[in-house]
Amino acid sequence: MALTGLDIFKLLPKTNCKKCGMPTCLAFAMALAQKRAKLDDCPDVSQEAKAKLAAAAAPPMRKVVFGCGDNQVQIGQETVMFRHEEKFHNPTVLAVTLSDKLTGNDLKNRIASINSLQFERVGTKIGAKAIAVINDSGSSQSFVQAVAAVKDASDLALILVTKSPDALTAAVAKVKDRSPLLAEATPDTAEAMAKIAKENGCPLVACAESVEALSDLSEKIEAQGVEDIVLSIEIPAGKKQALREHLYNLSRMRALALKKVFRPLGHPTISFVNRQSSFVPRLTDEGGKTMDDTQTAIAVSLICKYSGIVVVDTTSAYALLPILTAVMNIFSDPQKPVQVEPKVYPIGEPDANSPLMFTTNFSLTYYTVESDVEASRVPSYILVVDTEGTSVLTAYSGDKLNEKTVADAMAKHGVEKLVKHHRLIIPGYVAVMSGKLEEATNWEVMVGPRESSMLPKYLQEVWK
Repeated sequence: MALTGLDIFKLLPKTNCKKCGMPTCLAFAMALAQKRAKLDDCPDVSQEAKAKLAAAAAPPMRKVVFGCGDNQVQIGQETVMFRHEEKFHNPTVLAVTLSDKLTGNDLKNRIASINSLQFERVGTKIGAKAIAVINDSGSSQSFVQAVAAVKDASDLALILVTKSPDALTAAVAKVKDRSPLLAEATPDTAEAMAKIAKENGCPLVACAESVEALSDLSEKIEAQGVEDIVLSIEIPAGKKQALREHLYNLSRMRALALKKVFRPLGHPTISFVNRQSSFVPRLTDEGGKTMDDTQTAIAVSLICKYSGIVVVDTTSAYALLPILTAVMNIFSDPQKPVQVEPKVYPIGEPDANSPLMFTTNFSLTYYTVESDVEASRVPSYILVVDTEGTSVLTAYSGDKLNEKTVADAMAKHGVEKLVKHHRLIIPGYVAVMSGKLEEATNWEVMVGPRESSMLPKYLQEVWK
């Protein structure tokens, strides 16, 4: 259990030197207990005290890293139950399964399909981050061949999924340099799996059927010298209300880790969607065909309730995009909206006679406007005004968008050199500022449509 503020205070120098930035050692101890200060802030603490205070100073949830290079991913190190309390730090990793029963072109096509699951949304690239190779065949040879094929054809992070220590040993030898995540150690295979993970320097998934058993298992694995652990609760296929129970267990583990600082559960989690006899029961339609929309719904639920990795079977883009969008939305900083760079963006190949309009640097606003301007097929300029990432109406209401901010942006980005007509189209929702803006800029102000979707018609019929 974590040390209390008074426990920490007893280990501090008690000099009240203020070098840590706090008025007293007691204040620093309380801040340290609440994770609002770092132990390194105290320059006079003894090495003995540092060792005892390490548990109090460490994040309540350990960070786990796997993969390599540009495709390295990290999960864990979360500090709050709810985003509004601070923010979530490491986005849920979306992985897609690949069965080692696949061979030849089927195997190549599956890898290519997973690689292609990359998208762009409001200027941000999102996509599948890992491939989970599943030892469905039960054969070490087939598993190794599938893992080797994935290594050769994909740069995505790897998750090796097998209950066989022998198969895992053979497979990890092929991809040790890619730092894969190894799955999974059970109470029966904990020592063997931990040995493999330790020898190869890889993180390990611990899998048990209850929170209590999982706590014991993670302690057992740590005792073997493996600290980078990912937790998984296995729910037998066909169990009623399995998803509900799984979400409850994920929330319970999160609360115990963060609120109680219970170290055995202070690790990120992984959940499999639609994997037979595993974390969530297989859900199929009446014809036996896996329902992609059901996978999407389950995956989004797991993302909302603290799963650090979600593994799905589907490679359908329409099913993956909502999942990735959910990750993007949940893991954005609620205190820092997603923004684009304030500047002039040319759409198409505009010239000195092309229309010029402005909008704010809130990403969703800008990319909506950009899309509608492109749809008009009228080459144009879009001036993006810095409103600290707020939308047009929000910025105007907060006085972050006014005639001065627009005029300053026009001067800063040299719009006079871009067009010769001196006409500026403004969003219809801020038509009220047109008079003052004309006075501030000496430009003719044209009031555009209130809704961005009307821009194509406006540019084609009104702009002359």
